[in-house]
Amino acid sequence: MKIGKIFIAFGCLLILSAIVLCGFNIYEAKSAEKASKTAFDAITEKVEIKKEPEIIENAAEAEIPDYILNPDMEMPVLSVDGTDYIGTLKIPAIGIELPVISEWSYPSLKKAPCRYFGSAYTDDMVIAGHNYNAHFKGLEDVPEGSEVVFRDVDGNEFVYYVSATEVLPPTAIEEMTSGEWDLTIFTCNTTGTYRIAIRCDK
Repeated sequence: MKIGKIFIAFGCLLILSAIVLCGFNIYEAKSAEKASKTAFDAITEKVEIKKEPEIIENAAEAEIPDYILNPDMEMPVLSVDGTDYIGTLKIPAIGIELPVISEWSYPSLKKAPCRYFGSAYTDDMVIAGHNYNAHFKGLEDVPEGSEVVFRDVDGNEFVYYVSATEVLPPTAIEEMTSGEWDLTIFTCNTTGTYRIAIRCDK
């Protein structure tokens, strides 16, 4: 009889733990959504879109952006609430409009997607994000050929198109950052057993 009560108590404890964990995950996701929206709106307000020289009517008189003259330059940042952002990311196919934090860390990923590697200027940028509903959940559903737009904090726009979707193990760090892709965006699945990456070209 005592053993039965112990099992019942243990079962109740497990159920309670699951409820608490679920509640924490929901709270964390909502906090991330709020932080992302605040940063995205702040960046969008402060940034003017700059036209590329080749599409300006009088290209000879156009000011050439610094990143074209010096692709290896550091990406400029804009600070919002103490966090440095390098720009914004849009994936219209799944309704994503998000800010991108300059450098990745686990605490930063709880606010918004982060630059994991590379630069938009050297055509090798990798962006990581959690699979929160408001972040990269649904990334695997983005069809090939879909448009992806990154805008830096100077207003320069970089337009990409999805070329491939890959599923990689969590340890595939080299595979995630290698290759000839102009942009890679990745997240993990719900259990963290694999990563989903979309590979994009200009």
